[in-house]
Amino acid sequence: MSGLLVLTAVPAEAEAIQAGLADPTVAVVPVGVGPAVAGAATARLLALAELAGRPYRAVVSAGVAGGFAGRVAVGGTVLGSRAIAADLGAESPDGFIPIDDLGMPAELLGGGSTLDADPALLAALRTAIPTATVGPVLTVSTVTGTTAGTDELIRRYPDAVAEAMEGYGVAVAASQAGVPFVELRTVSNPIGPRDRDAWRMRDALTALTAAATALR
Repeated sequence: MSGLLVLTAVPAEAEAIQAGLADPTVAVVPVGVGPAVAGAATARLLALAELAGRPYRAVVSAGVAGGFAGRVAVGGTVLGSRAIAADLGAESPDGFIPIDDLGMPAELLGGGSTLDADPALLAALRTAIPTATVGPVLTVSTVTGTTAGTDELIRRYPDAVAEAMEGYGVAVAASQAGVPFVELRTVSNPIGPRDRDAWRMRDALTALTAAATALR
């Protein structure tokens, strides 16, 4: 995968990925936390590379995530089949309404609240990381920290395997630029009541280094 752009939220994630790489054609860049800054930074990096005559061939949103208990273990690796903007929409007396269902013109939805991973990229990573759990990864602006919030996400997205904060933003930028996208995550904690003492960040970063070898 030459000409690959890998985006993380924080430097620790970028360093973990770089530790598993020995490939100068893979650029690993920490761009910040959340879908807005991740999307803006991705768009800028893609545009600059294209202007320089060295466009990236693919984009990976990578880093640490929370995993849904029973679907992926702490320390496990996730490959996102879809990036879903889980909190992009509107509240109503009948519950949450996704942006796709608000009656807006299609041209204003930018592909909608769900963007699929590139099939070829996903297949290549599945082959390289056969133990990875594959499924939708939710993008949230507020990390889930209660049982009620977890149950609501499971009800709305019964096949989701993890949640993070950047994937959808990166996916939108890649889609707008016509560049293939995929999401790679390792799990530091189960999604649910917030308990930082139970997070296994070191295990997740170690798993991220191991998974990064698939990007070479």
